[in-house]
Amino acid sequence: MSKVYINQEALRIRLTTSVVITGATAKKIKYRKPDGTVGSWNAEVEDATNGIIYYDVKITENGADIDQSGNWKFWAYITFSDGRSAPGELVKQYVYKEGE
Repeated sequence: MSKVYINQEALRIRLTTSVVITGATAKKIKYRKPDGTVGSWNAEVEDATNGIIYYDVKITENGADIDQSGNWKFWAYITFSDGRSAPGELVKQYVYKEGE
């Protein structure tokens, strides 16, 4: 990812699990905000064979997905119908305030 800002909408978070995810029942991008809050977004599959998923960040009536400056952590998390799961490698991204 390049430089990211609070309240940015034109951003696609793209992560890899390094496993084939064909037939996955849940595809999530998990995150940890700078204040320690942990959450997740439902992701779309870009390439099932190479385990690539993505999420396009949004601003809704509840606020922006990217709402804090500081160090964010993102990782993919896939669940299969037989209960197996496949977490992806952690990616760190610093989020800036506008004008920084």
